[in-house]
Amino acid sequence: MKPIATGPPTRTDSPDRPVVHPETELPEITIKGMLLSIVLATVLAGANAYLGLFAGMTVPASIPAAVLSMAVLRFFRHSNILENNIVQTAASSGEALAAGVIFTIPSLILIGYWTSFDYWQTASIALVGGLLGVLFTIPLRHALIVQARLRFPEGVATAEVLKVGAGPSAGSSNAVARQGVKTLLTAALLGGAVKLGESGLGLWAEALEGASRLGRSVVYAGINLSPALLAVGFIIGLRTAVVVCFGGVLGWLVLMPLYGLANGLPDGADALAAAKSIWSGHIRYVGIGSMLVGGLWTLVQLRRPIYESLLTVRQAYRAVGAGPAAPRTERDASLPWIVAPFLLALLPMTVIYALVVGRIGVAIGMTLVMVVAAFLFSSVAAHMAGLVGSSSNPVSGVTIATIMLAALLLVLIMGQGNPAGPAATLLIGAVICCAAAMGGDNLQDLKTGHLVGATPWKQQIMQVVGVAVAVCVIVPVLALLQAKYGIGEVTESHPHPLSAPQATLMASLARGVFGEGLPWPFVGLGAAIGTGIILFDRCQERHGASFRAPVLAVALGIYLPLKLSAAILIGGVIAELAQRTAPQGERSGNDGLLFAAGLVTGEALMGILLALPIALSGLWPSLGSDPFRIFATPPLGAWPGLLAVAGVAWMLYRIARPEAVTK
Repeated sequence: MKPIATGPPTRTDSPDRPVVHPETELPEITIKGMLLSIVLATVLAGANAYLGLFAGMTVPASIPAAVLSMAVLRFFRHSNILENNIVQTAASSGEALAAGVIFTIPSLILIGYWTSFDYWQTASIALVGGLLGVLFTIPLRHALIVQARLRFPEGVATAEVLKVGAGPSAGSSNAVARQGVKTLLTAALLGGAVKLGESGLGLWAEALEGASRLGRSVVYAGINLSPALLAVGFIIGLRTAVVVCFGGVLGWLVLMPLYGLANGLPDGADALAAAKSIWSGHIRYVGIGSMLVGGLWTLVQLRRPIYESLLTVRQAYRAVGAGPAAPRTERDASLPWIVAPFLLALLPMTVIYALVVGRIGVAIGMTLVMVVAAFLFSSVAAHMAGLVGSSSNPVSGVTIATIMLAALLLVLIMGQGNPAGPAATLLIGAVICCAAAMGGDNLQDLKTGHLVGATPWKQQIMQVVGVAVAVCVIVPVLALLQAKYGIGEVTESHPHPLSAPQATLMASLARGVFGEGLPWPFVGLGAAIGTGIILFDRCQERHGASFRAPVLAVALGIYLPLKLSAAILIGGVIAELAQRTAPQGERSGNDGLLFAAGLVTGEALMGILLALPIALSGLWPSLGSDPFRIFATPPLGAWPGLLAVAGVAWMLYRIARPEAVTK
């Protein structure tokens, strides 16, 4: 990569000043940058779709995308920091939209509205939600980034990575890029190899787990042998991992044994089957009740940010359209480029809603509800991203609250027994979830651009490009994952499905409101537990305690299989152990984060590739349903996988240590 040396001098003396001077003109949207953006947005959207369905969490993509961009573009004579910023902008937009889609769209399969993912309807929902998230937050850039100067921690971290890669010399830039790509590719190969051994070849089981009868009850323990889950725990850190695992312990080691003592075990089932039956039939609904309370509590907590966001939006729209006299670094997309796509985006959703409910008046009303809620929550997500970061944004809580409110509104209009009600509710929630996920991510990227001296309207174009790429790739990825693993429900052909906790929750809520029934005693118990967690967390906040217990994180732990929470906890422990080796006041570098991101990407891509033969078996029966698999039953159980994952964990710890970074 060439050092920035053209035009007026760059500014590097202050972290608040852009690296590239506003009067400096450098190529930003280029053909090679556009092609690289499309490739990275495709890869990261697919990887995040897999991870979100598997673990109920997604990971930020900006820093890995920035490192990969620097590594590729350094082979070209003319490349610069703004071009790299454009690439990471599009790539992270694709990842964010994938998160919004997988939290909601699979619920339409789970309620039986679809038997497979409808390409055009799914693409339309994702495209409209993504566009609304981009368009509604464009006027907020100046208000939240320039005037309010909110933190946007992930945007600042990405800018620092780009700055390191940009100088002070081409040699140091190349060294940073080479080291980053080496770390990413090594981890991706490891993650992919472990996934191939387990899910592809069938050499070992996906988890080491077991259960034992204890009188009338049962006790369960287990851990999933997934490098991606270790990586998730490493990325979210020990405190959040502990909270999630606490929810798992509460559900599996407290509530499940108590249920067994009170009601006995299913007849004829062994201990492990009995434990899984009790969890799937009863205990997971406790998690649903806690998530429901958490979603409503999120809405209550957001009342002030909502009010402040509305004030900011009003002021921002008054200032939209700064003329050509504005410096390059302050030029957003003009108002016509916001209004025209917004109006065009309403038509497909009105048509889809009309097809579902069969009444054009109700469809128009649903569209208006969708627009108001998407506008509100994408703005709130942008505001919250500036305060706590986009990965800590309460998108799940917002979506839960939205689905509940939309369901209650549609019940009043359509009646409780209307069979179209759950699908209509989920279609509204899907658009809003996509818009909220995009709103926070967009402002993080624009913060990065502000720090490096990018042109905002060019970033906003690339955010739309990232949305379009993710829309094209997400439906085939969902179809492949459904064919290979199954989503949300255990069946004879898919005994170990992807858990899809958020989508399963949305489906349960929509069906419950429209009278299809939920085990309300367990939902009520979960609501009571969620209320207790909220009170505990508020007490911790009042006393200024460093340990907090977000109710949605605990609820997710109750809902997830314990084996997933245990693996996430180990990842958090690795992060903490690596960090404790740092000198006081210092933090480990990005190598651990890149290695963790590589593990996620490698495992996810391998998981998607292993699904291809199953999808193609109808066209070419000679392939067989699963041609890679050597053993129908793992010959040595889970132990080889345990050794493999232990080796990956050791490598993650070694690479994440600060002394490893400085060598």
